[in-house]
Amino acid sequence: MRRHFLIRCFHWVLAVGIVVNYEFLESGGEPHEWLGWALGALVLLRIAAGFISRGDASFAGLNLSPRLVLQDLRSLAGTYPEHENHSAAGSWMIVLMLTLVVLLAITGWMQDLDAFWGEDWLQNIHEWLAHALVALAALHVLAVVFIQFGHGIPLLRRIGFGR
Repeated sequence: MRRHFLIRCFHWVLAVGIVVNYEFLESGGEPHEWLGWALGALVLLRIAAGFISRGDASFAGLNLSPRLVLQDLRSLAGTYPEHENHSAAGSWMIVLMLTLVVLLAITGWMQDLDAFWGEDWLQNIHEWLAHALVALAALHVLAVVFIQFGHGIPLLRRIGFGR
């Protein structure tokens, strides 16, 4: 039960942090940078935990089969099966979002280096990564809502809105 709590805390701290950094903090400002560093460190800790832990926190349970992703996406239009953990599409969403946060931290850090100071291409990549992360997060939320209400599978309960 403790792992579930830690995973939920990670999920919600990351989600709120991304929204705050994207929508409310001035790009390039000190609070934006510090929050970006904190989120990057949080994700690196989560990645380390994913490789060394067991159970729900382990990445060993992720299913990254492309064939199963297509099967998951097709089943959204029909009968969607309830999964013990993440579906293959959900597993890929985890990998993509964690990767984007790490890349955002790296490109943000690079902008403070003398070698890349004032480089527009790097700023553009950083912004593109941020937009991609927010787009994926929106897709994630839409999928959860659709599976919850369209298919009656209680995903919201699993992520902290009930038992």
